[in-house]
Amino acid sequence: MLQSPKFEVNITGTHSVIVPYTYAQPFIEDKHSRVALKAFYKGNTISFHGKLHKRNDEVLISFGKRYQKELGVTTSEYFQLQILENTTKYGVEMPEEFKAVIETDYEALQLFERLPDGKKRSLIYHIIRIKDTQKRVDRALLISENLKKGLTDLKLLTK
Repeated sequence: MLQSPKFEVNITGTHSVIVPYTYAQPFIEDKHSRVALKAFYKGNTISFHGKLHKRNDEVLISFGKRYQKELGVTTSEYFQLQILENTTKYGVEMPEEFKAVIETDYEALQLFERLPDGKKRSLIYHIIRIKDTQKRVDRALLISENLKKGLTDLKLLTK
């Protein structure tokens, strides 16, 4: 599995991290723009998924306020980051609740699979953000039913 060593970064602007090209290059060359990441700071470690964004001569990764808070880092502090090959099917880990619902409803699964990758990830992230297990199941069931109704707009799928 492709992975970088840990390297030091800080937050640029409000939510970006500049990745030294040396560490991003193997992933870019191997066509892995969506990656798994680990961030390390003062004994804390978080894992998340992201996309390597090439902008001019830089490679950036989004590192939003949620991740900053979870890691315990501010925009003025340095922390370590590690890039790993993303081995997930959708570019992000599928929540167990959504996986269970979608795999037991063949029609909903087929409709979900026809969605563009970005919409799939958006729906998965929508469920991941819910802390309560039962609410995750309820939202997964709602999305499944809305897919079968022919809805594809993200706002309508989740209401």
